[in-house]
Amino acid sequence: MDQFLQQLINGISWGAIYALIALGYTMVYGVIRLINFAHGDLYMLGAMAGYYSARFLMDSGGSAAFPLVLLFSMVVCGLIGFLIEKLAYKPLRAAPPVAALITAIGVSLFLEYGGQLLFGADPKFFPTLIESIPLFETGRFSMTNIQAVILITSIILMLILRFIVLKTKMGLAMRAVSFSHTAASLMGIPVNRIISFTFIIGSSLAGAAGVLVGLSNPKVEPLMGIMPGIKAFVAAVLGGIGSIPGALVGAMILGILETMVTAYLSSTYRDALAFIILILILIFKPTGILGKRSQEKV
Repeated sequence: MDQFLQQLINGISWGAIYALIALGYTMVYGVIRLINFAHGDLYMLGAMAGYYSARFLMDSGGSAAFPLVLLFSMVVCGLIGFLIEKLAYKPLRAAPPVAALITAIGVSLFLEYGGQLLFGADPKFFPTLIESIPLFETGRFSMTNIQAVILITSIILMLILRFIVLKTKMGLAMRAVSFSHTAASLMGIPVNRIISFTFIIGSSLAGAAGVLVGLSNPKVEPLMGIMPGIKAFVAAVLGGIGSIPGALVGAMILGILETMVTAYLSSTYRDALAFIILILILIFKPTGILGKRSQEKV
């Protein structure tokens, strides 16, 4: 039982990180019907921004405060997400969907190999922002302060996102734009500004996920965003692409299943699990757990 609880808390921690990345996928898709395949690489950039900002704080004699590093990474990724939307996606707003999809793949490759050129291909080890200590132990079950920080930070960011979407004028405008660009424009909503804001929020959450991963798995490198990006996309599809609660549910399910498979079967199957889930969900319930079937006029 202790081993099961241990793997459960490990799975929830990974699920929280997947959720932060998956939320960006589902928000962008909900607003402009685009699968932003570069989103996983923004998670990588968040980890890199956290690495260099933490190193700078330490080298300058200051304390590498976790909130400062987290905030800096979120701001950097938010700005990069804004630039990606303005330079790569906005000019293709009226183009066929496949053009934007191919561009998203191109942006992803640019960030990955541009990252290797800028940061170097060798892995880097994330500075120790928080010393890992067990908060409590019971038999074979233990929970560390790192896991608690990941969960608490993720929950706070998700609550802030929920507040923005449901309680602010910007969130109301986001929901209107996701319903219809034309209707929102006729109501005086600045559609382009709302789309840019959506990219900023989603990219910031991915940047936060990169820093949180650096706390628990300190090795960071320019290609680290490929597999987590794919898994977060699977989580968004599993929960229902375009649904914010669905992204959270799908991420938690995927995170828990991954850790259980690793613990009770073999770590060899961990990465394959995401693709198996994607195939099954597309066959049996393409709309996902919380997604709704919609009709598109052609």
